[in-house]
Amino acid sequence: MDEKTLRRDVALANRIIERFGLSNAFGHASARIPGTNRFYISTRRSPGLADENKLLVIDTDGKIYSGDGTPNSEFWIHARIYAARPEVNGVVHAHPLACIALTQIGEPHRVVHNQGGAFAGGVPEYERIGLIRSRELGDLVAQRLGKGVAVMMRGHGITTALADVRAATVAACFLEESADLQMRMLAAAGGDAKRIRAFTREEAELTGGQTGPSVAAAGRAWEYYSAVAEQRPLGG
Repeated sequence: MDEKTLRRDVALANRIIERFGLSNAFGHASARIPGTNRFYISTRRSPGLADENKLLVIDTDGKIYSGDGTPNSEFWIHARIYAARPEVNGVVHAHPLACIALTQIGEPHRVVHNQGGAFAGGVPEYERIGLIRSRELGDLVAQRLGKGVAVMMRGHGITTALADVRAATVAACFLEESADLQMRMLAAAGGDAKRIRAFTREEAELTGGQTGPSVAAAGRAWEYYSAVAEQRPLGG
């Protein structure tokens, strides 16, 4: 992928998470510059205002190489995940409400529909409260994520990490959709989590292979989210 396309994808990923309600004034998406320890990330403003021509280049040690403006204070989430996971080239951090609600009622994420199959391996929880504004805290988030696709952050939000920023963005959208369905099912079941017919690990792996973010991001899901983000107004 050339530099222009990668920059556009980063800006578009940021706008997607804002337009689809995963974040508002806060949140950020990034992409590793191929073959390096550096990544593109937006400046410290709403992801809905991200501009492909105004991105920063930062490395995994937190050094800023280019771009004008102040980085998001939680850029360490991205930096230290890239440092820990050489195969990861896209990271998204957002604050979707259903995911936050799950962490605050003590309910683990369950796979309850096809798009949730991407998280067949489970979604760990980072329990510490507060923003990730240091290298050390970034390392703790990366450790909690492990080799997984996503981590939920209690009372805070989520972070997804995949092979490219398109897949990481689709995964963030899918995770919030999944959490929202789980909350609805829990309400319909009168709060009895045992009544939720969660997918088995085998079922989740089957659907993950069919509709997961890496598969979907190559075509319909990224195309759809992108098209909507380009037409939907800020805050809409």
